[in-house]
Amino acid sequence: MKRYGVNELRRMFLEFFESKDHLKMKSFSLVPHNDNSLLLINSGMAPLKPYFTGQEIPPKRRVTTCQKCIRTGDLENVGKTARHGTFFEMLGNFSFGDYFKKEAIAWCWEFLTEVVGLDADRLYPSIYVDDDEAFEIWNKDIGIAPERIYRFGKADNFWEHGSGPCGPCSEVYYDRGEQYGCGKPDCTVGCDCDRYMEIWNNVFTQFDNDGKGNYTELSQKNIDTGMGLERLASVVQDVDSIFDVDTVLALRTKVCEIAGVSYKENYDTDVSIRIITDHIRSATFMISDGIMPSNEGRGYVLRRIIRRAARQGRKLGIRDTFLANLSNTVIEGSKDGYPELDEKKEFIFNVLTQEENKFNKTIDQGLSILAEMEESMEKEGKKELSGEDTFKLYDTYGFPIDLTKEILEEKGFTVDEAGFKAAMEEQKVKARKARKVTNYMGADVTVYESIDPGVTSVFVGYDRLVHDSKISVLTTETEVVEALTDGEIGTIFVDETPFYATMGGQVGDIGMIRSADGAFQVEETVKLLGGKVGHIGRVTSGMFKNGDTVTLEVDAERRNDTCKNHSATHLLQKALRMVLGSHVEQAGSYNDGERLRFDFSHFSAMTPEELSKVEQIVNEKIAENIPVVTKIMTVEEAKKTGAMALFGEKYGEKVRVVEMGEFSKEFCGGTHVGNTGMISSFKIISENGVAAGVRRIEALTGKGVTKYYAELEAKIEEASKLLKTTPANLVDRCGHLMAELKELQSENESLKSKAAKDALGDVMDQVKEVKGMKLLAAKVSGVDMNGLRDLGDQLKEKLGEGVVVLASDKDGKVNLIAMATEGAMAKGAHAGNLIKGIAGLVGGGGGGRPNMAQAGGKNPAGMDAAIEESAKVLEGQLQ
Repeated sequence: MKRYGVNELRRMFLEFFESKDHLKMKSFSLVPHNDNSLLLINSGMAPLKPYFTGQEIPPKRRVTTCQKCIRTGDLENVGKTARHGTFFEMLGNFSFGDYFKKEAIAWCWEFLTEVVGLDADRLYPSIYVDDDEAFEIWNKDIGIAPERIYRFGKADNFWEHGSGPCGPCSEVYYDRGEQYGCGKPDCTVGCDCDRYMEIWNNVFTQFDNDGKGNYTELSQKNIDTGMGLERLASVVQDVDSIFDVDTVLALRTKVCEIAGVSYKENYDTDVSIRIITDHIRSATFMISDGIMPSNEGRGYVLRRIIRRAARQGRKLGIRDTFLANLSNTVIEGSKDGYPELDEKKEFIFNVLTQEENKFNKTIDQGLSILAEMEESMEKEGKKELSGEDTFKLYDTYGFPIDLTKEILEEKGFTVDEAGFKAAMEEQKVKARKARKVTNYMGADVTVYESIDPGVTSVFVGYDRLVHDSKISVLTTETEVVEALTDGEIGTIFVDETPFYATMGGQVGDIGMIRSADGAFQVEETVKLLGGKVGHIGRVTSGMFKNGDTVTLEVDAERRNDTCKNHSATHLLQKALRMVLGSHVEQAGSYNDGERLRFDFSHFSAMTPEELSKVEQIVNEKIAENIPVVTKIMTVEEAKKTGAMALFGEKYGEKVRVVEMGEFSKEFCGGTHVGNTGMISSFKIISENGVAAGVRRIEALTGKGVTKYYAELEAKIEEASKLLKTTPANLVDRCGHLMAELKELQSENESLKSKAAKDALGDVMDQVKEVKGMKLLAAKVSGVDMNGLRDLGDQLKEKLGEGVVVLASDKDGKVNLIAMATEGAMAKGAHAGNLIKGIAGLVGGGGGGRPNMAQAGGKNPAGMDAAIEESAKVLEGQLQ
């Protein structure tokens, strides 16, 4: 048997099923589309759910894919064994009501034995215990002896997920040989050891489960198969685990090279190597699909994976950032199947390095917090860090529990692991409760799911804003109906519509739908599964019936303003790439009739000069009156023209390319102006960060710019009136007023300082000696924290060497301050710890540096006790 590589096996599988009349589809993004039940795509069938449920009509009834997948359910076990991993590729062939068990089993066997060349005598099928049909096919058609066909129960060989479609499975196991086995005399198919490896799973979706244990036959039976590509490669290449297959081995070797370590010499080192190897694969693919590290959702999964890998790098002695370097090896090994990795290389490296640097800072913060926790435990005589505090370090500071344990063990402390797990579980429960209610598809349940999946809509609004068409479906907010009457809220679907539905960052059209009998105000236009366009609104007069011919009229003014903003967004993207660099990628956009918003990848705030240059370029291109031309072409043709595709977007065979001369070329399905001059003008009104490595620009065009300057002018007029001057002299007037204000503030501070001194009186006679060190502890009334600091400085100067403690009540609250001179600190005085020791007596808390600290409190009645306690606390500090 030839030892095929991962990339060869992927190609062989897809080509085999293409030869069986399957449509080869590209891997879907790891980000689930319209599915709230999943954070990340975790199987080959997950993105195909709409086809299995009949909600969408598949492009072909036979489909084959190699789907990138991530599973993080056992993240903590990754690395500890060579079995676990978070990233994998799932080979699959699918039938949507076309072929069934006979073909699926036959092709599975043909591929494994004839194409890949696995020894048929080492392959063992399993079936669901009651699936006699599958038994007959394996036994009679394929020729497998009955004793080599294993029957398993529901837990192993029946696929179901709550209510909905489900069915029996048939798996194929490969005997890897005794050297991989456990040595037990009863070791056979189904044993937990590594000898008999499951490599292929055929799911025969033939039943519908009502959720109460009642099963009925589906009229449309489906086939859903899955085979882990790396797992197949480990069998074909006869290697120990997925970490030894060719592409992953190259990555593992690179990890060892960077760290200067060897594999299989030390268990702990091996664990670190495997974690880094697995996690950098997941991180690279997630970032390529536009996922950014964050503290929630799939972004948090990515952050945990990156930080876990970076932490293991530290354990291996790697001090510099290294993940981008490793990511390059991932890309080189996988770009054959996923060319988008190479296209997004620079972006992936940037995100990884930024997050790695951020983690290094977080670790230092965590160490500081942990030091404070140790101090508290010492004071309280405790030897175990609470689960709550351990989880706080983990959750807030990205601090791995193994690092917390390692540091504490050196100092004789332990960790409450059970408490940590309980805190973790509590967070998971909260997250589950917060998850939206979903149906089998994982999408929010809506009335639109009741519509025949064959209903679709054609958009004809690129060159017209008025169009006649026939109503195909009407719905209220809760059900599909035959008619809508005056005052009812509902949705109208037609065969052809000039209304643009919200997508690609462009807000949908509004307008009117009229018939001979009624008028309907369209308040929102939405794109739904299966290419349907819904016109949501209210019947303002008369009624509408299914099958009526209606006139659809788009609000022309709103559409034109939206077009201006959308076209300006294209100019803006090109201008940003010119000014900031080619790493700029669109990360999101929003265009309506009022304004435009553009999110883009960039790792620092733009300077005023950069913003000005971008604005200038866009306005220059508007002034050039460049014709805006739309062309329909294949994706490959479009890429050859240099047209920019949207990050993470999946395109059909033909795409629309919007060209603005040679300046801008982009894939775009939206609506645009006829030439750039129609935009009129462009003004950036804000630029800020919205996520790690993502910036946002908000801008205006045309009438929006005119309105912006009119409002600005009105504010200047109003300000001028308030300051009793003219707009021309406003700046000078503000300058004079600021100078006056500064002078008055200075005078005010002097008066406050004098009042504080007067309120305190002469307190030098209250100086005490504590272990030979002077302590001045006094209270004063009605002084704020700034005044207290000034008084403290003055008294410290008078004192020479010593400690000053002042307390003041103002507006029912207490201000405390402590100061220590150099000589006092040399003998052990610590202002921060002193404040901590007395703040509780005034119902507050605080702290600070050894030389100066402050606190606030809510209990003025405790001031005398705090002043008295300060001597005791200081006495405990002095050596």
